[in-house]
Amino acid sequence: MIYIGCHLSVSKGYAAMGETMVGFGGNTFAFFTRNPRGGKSKDLLPEDAAALLELLDRKQFGPLVAHGSYTMNLCAAKTETRENGLDMLQKDLARMEALPGNYYNFHPGSHVGQGAEAGIALIADALNQNLWPEMQTTVLLETMAGKGSEMGGTFEELREIIDRVEHRDHLGVCLDTCHVWDAGYDLVNDLDGVLTEFDRVVGLERLCAVHLNDSKNDCGSHKDRHEKLGLGYLGEDALKRIVTHPALQGKPFILETPNDDAGYIREIRMVQDWM
Repeated sequence: MIYIGCHLSVSKGYAAMGETMVGFGGNTFAFFTRNPRGGKSKDLLPEDAAALLELLDRKQFGPLVAHGSYTMNLCAAKTETRENGLDMLQKDLARMEALPGNYYNFHPGSHVGQGAEAGIALIADALNQNLWPEMQTTVLLETMAGKGSEMGGTFEELREIIDRVEHRDHLGVCLDTCHVWDAGYDLVNDLDGVLTEFDRVVGLERLCAVHLNDSKNDCGSHKDRHEKLGLGYLGEDALKRIVTHPALQGKPFILETPNDDAGYIREIRMVQDWM
């Protein structure tokens, strides 16, 4: 049993995404809370949310992994950009409460020349402003490739952010296989070592979801270019070991590979066949 799915469009509503994933043969999915390049989010109607929750329960789906906008930079150098990111985060988390028990994942951001220490402090401050004790959503920091001034390219940066957040019980991590590989963690030759390091620095109990992607680049390239499963530098054997690793069982696996619908259906079946 594995929870596997891909990103879906929210344009036709929330329940429609669930029906689409049932048709794809998967049992989890990701969606952008708003246009990935920014802009207004789609209204969440209570009856639409209720219909999706009923489907998730009936079809025994795993947790969903909503994704914040790529333009949400909580540690930007420009005050206006940071404030825009804070507004997105606040509104997205309020909307997610209509889908209790699921995940909200986001890219930590880029410090744009301010330095990692400043970036860590700003991200933690944004989370401290927007996480509350009774919330029913777990917020996930995504592992990143570490290109440029991007935050989250090391496990240590993620841990430093988490340690500064008051309500850290509502915080977790989404491990992106392409990003981690591109950041320099050798998932091909030392998967156990990478997971042991993650456990030592962050704690495996915080690893809540996996973005399952191959990479167009070699280990440590810091480039972040996703590839279809088995066609990149990670390769099918390594990806199969990741999917079947005992430490990762029960997690939702989300495909972010460069595919059309037919390609995602094919990859969902491929991953299921690995189990």
